[in-house]
Amino acid sequence: MTEERRTDERTITNLPTRWVGLSGTHEGRVEDLSLGGCFVNTRGRVDVGEVVSLEMKLESGEWLQLRGEVIKDQPSTGFGLVFSFLTDDEESALRELLV
Repeated sequence: MTEERRTDERTITNLPTRWVGLSGTHEGRVEDLSLGGCFVNTRGRVDVGEVVSLEMKLESGEWLQLRGEVIKDQPSTGFGLVFSFLTDDEESALRELLV
């Protein structure tokens, strides 16, 4: 059994996303979201430790832009991202989304 490392409560979502990493620009869906990070369902290629720029399309139609570090890669499925670079404004917008 693997030990749970997450400290923030997770919310199941289905938000369209665009992200940019070393392999280029890709699309996907954010399926699992917390204040600490998310899981991006995508076929785009990433490397653990890579920093990516992520935009999530909110229900309002606006895009929330965040950056984070890839902490887990599941090839052809997606990747886990930790939000290690949140500004105060980004954290506030993320908190509103998670309410």
